Amino acid sequence: MLKFRPRFFRDMWSIAKGYWFSAEKGSARLLLTVIVSLNLGHVYLLVLLNQWNNRFYNSLQDKDKDAFFSALGEFSVLAAIFIIVAVYEIYLQQMLEIKWRRWLTASYLENWLHNRTYYLLQLLDNNADNPDQRISEDIRLFVSLCLRLSLGLLKAGVTLFSFVVILWTLSGSLPVPLPGGDVIIPGYMVWVALLYSIAGTYLTARIGRPLVDLNFNQQRYEADFRFSLIRLRENSEGIAFYGGEPKENRTFSERFQNVYGNFRELMKRQKKLTWFTSGYSQIAIIFPFLVAAPRFFSNQIQLGGLIQTASAFGRVQDALSYFVESYALLAEWQAVVNRLSGFTANMDNVRQIPARSAISISDGAASSLAVNGLSLSLPNGSPLLTDVSFHLPPGDSLLISGPSGCGKSTLMRTLAGLWPFGEGRLTLPGKEKVLFLPQKSYLPLGTLRDVLLYPYGPAVSDESVRDVLRACRLDHLTEQLSKNANWSQMLSMGEQQRIAFARAILQSPDWLFLDEATSALDEPTEQIMYELLRQRLPAASVISVGHRDTLRQYHKTNFIIQTGGSWRLQPLHL
Repeated sequence: MLKFRPRFFRDMWSIAKGYWFSAEKGSARLLLTVIVSLNLGHVYLLVLLNQWNNRFYNSLQDKDKDAFFSALGEFSVLAAIFIIVAVYEIYLQQMLEIKWRRWLTASYLENWLHNRTYYLLQLLDNNADNPDQRISEDIRLFVSLCLRLSLGLLKAGVTLFSFVVILWTLSGSLPVPLPGGDVIIPGYMVWVALLYSIAGTYLTARIGRPLVDLNFNQQRYEADFRFSLIRLRENSEGIAFYGGEPKENRTFSERFQNVYGNFRELMKRQKKLTWFTSGYSQIAIIFPFLVAAPRFFSNQIQLGGLIQTASAFGRVQDALSYFVESYALLAEWQAVVNRLSGFTANMDNVRQIPARSAISISDGAASSLAVNGLSLSLPNGSPLLTDVSFHLPPGDSLLISGPSGCGKSTLMRTLAGLWPFGEGRLTLPGKEKVLFLPQKSYLPLGTLRDVLLYPYGPAVSDESVRDVLRACRLDHLTEQLSKNANWSQMLSMGEQQRIAFARAILQSPDWLFLDEATSALDEPTEQIMYELLRQRLPAASVISVGHRDTLRQYHKTNFIIQTGGSWRLQPLHL
């Protein structure tokens, strides 16, 4: 059976409460009040329809024509109101759901992006897997299940209370003959409904318990299979070059075999449960008539009373079976809350890392870059660089070089304020004057113009953009500025790196950091790109990471990282 510990409810409330105390709390609470009122109105209409059953079927038994048509008129009014309530009950619940989801999604996105939490989560490779799925899918499920289950529980509780009173009144007393005399059981139909529901609840839980794990496994296997297909699409060129289709096909087959095998087990268990629930629901139709029949045949109640009793019995039985019917949803809700609370805890943990970092950063006040006593390490504590100190005035240039794996890119990340593992002091120029070009530049979805002006988007004319494209040897793209495309898939690595240089020229930063930004370019094209930087950005400070000796001619100083974390500065002559 499901176990909801106090921590689960604390986690659930921690996720949910923000919306109900946010700036939208007034409209949210009002909307929830209306929805609750409609739910209560729904139950009240069911009570009125239950009472209508008595009058309608009694009119049939008595062959009372006037009472019959009067009951039909009453039903028309009740049915019309019932339809209106049902429509707006669903409509307003969906409205609250999407409003709540919008707010919660915005909150999670803000926390995920704040202080580069998304980057630190990936850097540390912790348990917060698939944050995109948690933000898109788990939040949707959380909001939907919270409303569905809580309102369902409210409706079940009110229905149970309302119809238990009706059923108690209708069922009368049942004398049970015993050797010492008859024992009178008041409201016996209530006790019968209770016993019937308890038996159904127990047996359904026993038979259906494996379905919870089987359903969760099915979702996981389906997600793994979809992920492998997406990976093929994202890496289609590399796979094609390797000729890796047979290997990929084997991977697809293995992952789909998990989908297939688990689904077969799901089918078998679902068949067993359907055998029971179908029989249980069919017996529930006739069972109250069997139990109430003695009073009908002894003329204690009329036909209308019999129908009303059976209807009330069904409502009570349905309300008591709420947890059985919601068993799978409750299990899914529990898993969703655990995933979201775990994701939140992981984000909170990694956000503390920069605050605990021994690297002191002065940001935005100075116009130069200064590094004093900087030592860097890996997240596990392994040292990379020790006691680095240098000063770079505006307009100067620095080349960072060294063997692979020595910490060149890590030093660049530190200068960008991304790397928190180490100690020392940094003085960085204002962020609004800085641009970083990584080896594989990020090209967002959108028009080519959006790509070139990402992320700041300065106001430049199309002709200026075309001029820069031509200067970067991208003449074939000059007429595609308004084209929407997945540019990272359409352009080669060399073209993407030239796009990055065009972006730098268009945005005119005072400080430009290039992390192996010409690795996919031939040396003549590399020379053209760096000459463009000299011509178009003569006052910019340039810091480059690279392996090629050809880069030395474009920089004044060479920061050389040596084995064991040592380093040295070497002047270069332009």
